[in-house]
Amino acid sequence: MVDRRDVGSWLEGPGALREHAPGDYPGKDLGLPKDGPGSIATTGPRAVALIVDWALCSIIAAGLLRYSWGEPGAGSFKPLLVFIVENILLVGTLGYTMGHRLMGLRVLSVDGQRASIVQIVIRTLLLALVLPAVIWDKDNRGFHDRIARTMILRTR
Repeated sequence: MVDRRDVGSWLEGPGALREHAPGDYPGKDLGLPKDGPGSIATTGPRAVALIVDWALCSIIAAGLLRYSWGEPGAGSFKPLLVFIVENILLVGTLGYTMGHRLMGLRVLSVDGQRASIVQIVIRTLLLALVLPAVIWDKDNRGFHDRIARTMILRTR
């Protein structure tokens, strides 16, 4: 769970949560391997997965919700609505979105089990806010993953 030290570290600056002791690596505190399948996903594949998912959600929003690029007002949130539904449905049932699957990633609970629907909903709503997703800790877990007690692991 997130505690006062996490918030304090965040307030100390961007490097505070990501500093590693010698021999330390992202995921070590979670009992995960340093690299390969089962290790914490790095930022690059996660970013590509997000771009793929956003593009697919924009296409779906255009086809189903008549969304057009640059649409003013509330209509501009149509891709975000599709993104939220996509994440809850796909991560909740399969453990990954289409972008995650393409990049060889999977969302799990920190106990190594499948994430619960409550964890997925919390994670997705915080992800939709953007800011919690761009603040991460030394384990390369976004604040949205820390709060939901989830993690994104490599599958290959």
